Amino acid sequence: MHPFYEHQLLATRRTFLGGAGLAVGATALGSLLAADGRAAANSAAPARAGGLQSVPHITPKAKRVIYLMMSGAPSQVDLLDYKPNLVPLRGEELPESVHMGQRLTTMTSGQKNKAVLPSISPFRRRGQSGAWISDWLEHTGSIADDLCIIKSMHTDAINHAPAVTFWLTGAELPGRPSTGAWLSYGLGSESADLPAYIVLTSRDKEASCGQLFLEHYWGNGFLPSRFQGVKFRSGTDPVLYVSNPDGVDAKTRRTWLDYLGKLNEQKMHAAGDPEIATRIAQYEMAYRMQSSIPELADISDEPDHILDMYGPQVREPGSYARNCLLARRLSERGVRFIQLMHSGWDQHRNLPTQLVVQCKDTDQPSAALVKDLKQRGLLDDTIIVWGGEFGRTVFAQGNIDDPKIHGRDHHPRCFAMWLAGGGFKPGQSYGQTDDFSYNVAENPVSFFDLNATILHQLGIDHERLTFRFQGRDFRLTDVHGKIVGDLLT
Repeated sequence: MHPFYEHQLLATRRTFLGGAGLAVGATALGSLLAADGRAAANSAAPARAGGLQSVPHITPKAKRVIYLMMSGAPSQVDLLDYKPNLVPLRGEELPESVHMGQRLTTMTSGQKNKAVLPSISPFRRRGQSGAWISDWLEHTGSIADDLCIIKSMHTDAINHAPAVTFWLTGAELPGRPSTGAWLSYGLGSESADLPAYIVLTSRDKEASCGQLFLEHYWGNGFLPSRFQGVKFRSGTDPVLYVSNPDGVDAKTRRTWLDYLGKLNEQKMHAAGDPEIATRIAQYEMAYRMQSSIPELADISDEPDHILDMYGPQVREPGSYARNCLLARRLSERGVRFIQLMHSGWDQHRNLPTQLVVQCKDTDQPSAALVKDLKQRGLLDDTIIVWGGEFGRTVFAQGNIDDPKIHGRDHHPRCFAMWLAGGGFKPGQSYGQTDDFSYNVAENPVSFFDLNATILHQLGIDHERLTFRFQGRDFRLTDVHGKIVGDLLT
């Protein structure tokens, strides 16, 4: 080809690609700056896979979700899955007919004895529903009639990071969008002054068995970056640099942002990169957060009886109790997905001491969140999910006769979670495990099923919430998942 024509062809290609990128960027910017969050989500639909144009697909029962992630995995045997018949079997070897050669972690696969360890905490029936709940979850027991307890959860992952990743993204390997990112993508935001997806983290005071909080737990994966979660820091200043530096007032900051926005728009026109539109919108969100975040974090307007309901640690910034209170405040302000993560539940060799600590840290605030939302009329359209990434073994890890150090290993074959609000049937215990709390015996529920059911309550058909990436339509539930209708009212 003659060099002149080759040059013209390249120039035409650049013009086309730049114009196409600019069109996408302009559409994205318009949607990001729209006042109505749901309109913003739907206006970007042409850039997404099919199905989102009609969101919600069905009449929603809930508007938002609060995940109370107990990182490290609470022991279902000691807290929610009552097995009194194990008491006379204490110290006996777990029968092979129960274990069935299933995979164990390297921490117990070579352990000579797998002695049965019954619950180390007392249980009692709670509420009109008569749910069996541990005395160490006394406050949770007080809301038993508001809870939908699932005893038949199961998963495939056996180690923490893959298991948490699997629960939150639908895959064990990092790279997929988190649940909150999917919801932000599908439903948009109800708040103009706060992100649609916010993450709050805390850990046990002794930091004895905490798990790392990895960024992909709230990442956007292959979705546009505006859908990723915003992690609030522990302390009185949850977002870095949200305050103006010394000598800079709001008018000056506004002027800077206006000029920066013009520069970014010029760059977007030149490069055709839609991510620049995201950057512009995020700067604007940050500006609005300068007033919304301090007001959110200041709990001085909360009456004493509300603070007392959440427990003494609510006055400590960064505590799980404070995060539960902030979750309620975020719910009132229209945040779509709120993810609380509290580490310290990984009790391999310190079960009798650390399990008590974890329950004291989290039991009262979790129950208070349910009560607080309910008394404000917000529980009906809020889904609260409490649980960990898997369960714990019924056999003891370590010396069963040394109560100061023995614990329980990871166990993915069965575990328990509870949900409240959002149209989940209150006062119900669903599913059963075998006599050893080792295998699901009735009505199994996977994370795919759980997420499909949660999406259904939010008005989303989980098979239609998709995004095309590398030639394939991906979704939160992958190619799995069924709605568990028995969990719903």
